[in-house]
Amino acid sequence: MILAVVGGKGGVGKSTVALNLGAELDAVVVDADLGMADLPNARAPDLHDVLAGRADPVEAVQGVGGVHLLPCGRTLAGARASDVTDLASAVEAVAAEYGTVVVDCPAGMAADVGVPLLVAEACVLVTTPRPFALADAVRTRELARELDCGLVAAVLNRVVGDPPTERVRRALGAPVVSIPDDDRVARAQRHGRPVRSLVGEKDGLPAQFATVAEEVRCCR
Repeated sequence: MILAVVGGKGGVGKSTVALNLGAELDAVVVDADLGMADLPNARAPDLHDVLAGRADPVEAVQGVGGVHLLPCGRTLAGARASDVTDLASAVEAVAAEYGTVVVDCPAGMAADVGVPLLVAEACVLVTTPRPFALADAVRTRELARELDCGLVAAVLNRVVGDPPTERVRRALGAPVVSIPDDDRVARAQRHGRPVRSLVGEKDGLPAQFATVAEEVRCCR
């Protein structure tokens, strides 16, 4: 299965959700944000090398922070050398080898978002409770629908207080899981690790990411 994690607005915590879903689903996480990679990058080769024809996608998968990851480089030269049209075949090759792939997509509505949505069987949409972020989420939802990529769940991230869960569910037409604004999430991301590696199994945070993963499993 290939799952795209998308978000219309940058800074909503999309990469955090992708990393934690990779851990919950025992999947390979592909950092497909070619210009603004945010997931750990332990060593070469990376996705820039793959899309420039210098590396095999399966051989570029690394074990980082307890998660299988195909990282992306951080250089402008690497991004310029990458052929985004090869992204679909690279992701499919990893999926054929490992079974499940979670693609951390770029923010926005550009072509490099459309490629993962085209190859993915389903997507998870990440947003925050702020009105401008929700408006972008609705537009991303429409792009996914146009590309025939089903939305299996929405993550309402960085929630403080009572989340507008029902309003978001009606707007996006998918189950909504709320993730609180919690320093432990940010700390785990800084260390390049899923939340469940830093907190107890009975803590609510891993359970919330597990709920999103269960929505994904139900759509298989």
